[in-house]
Amino acid sequence: MGQRLRLFELVDYKNKTMNVDLLLLFREGVMYEIADKERTCTKQALHAKFHPWQVPKDATLVGPAILGSSSSPGEGLLVNTWTGDLPDKTGKYFATFTEFGCIPVSSAFHTKQFGWLIVNLFDNVKGITDPSLLELPVFCSNVPTKETQPVHFSKLFQQRTN
Repeated sequence: MGQRLRLFELVDYKNKTMNVDLLLLFREGVMYEIADKERTCTKQALHAKFHPWQVPKDATLVGPAILGSSSSPGEGLLVNTWTGDLPDKTGKYFATFTEFGCIPVSSAFHTKQFGWLIVNLFDNVKGITDPSLLELPVFCSNVPTKETQPVHFSKLFQQRTN
């Protein structure tokens, strides 16, 4: 509804540990990088359309699969994989959801501009356990927008690993 996404990442890459906390406000076209401990933020333009984590109406079923094992009850998870074009027709996606509950498991997006972006989702919880996390922290309210090129969602992770 609000077209907001909060990403918390703990990245360990090339012997460097990075904590990333991003609040993406798609309707407003801005992204905040939040340093909660320091109570600081940076703000920059966001160039991306909101893409909800759901099976799009025009998706094509690739097929079902079992993650884990089907040897004994409870050893596997039944999932369905779907494919289609990204909303702006700049690339393709594959998205995997549980058969029961339609909970996202993974998504892979490919564009000519950015290549592959693969997202795996762990420890999912139905609903929003703390809706206040989708609100802008008070200490970010008067932050000026950085004068940079608008960032694209697919570029967020590449910037931090180069």
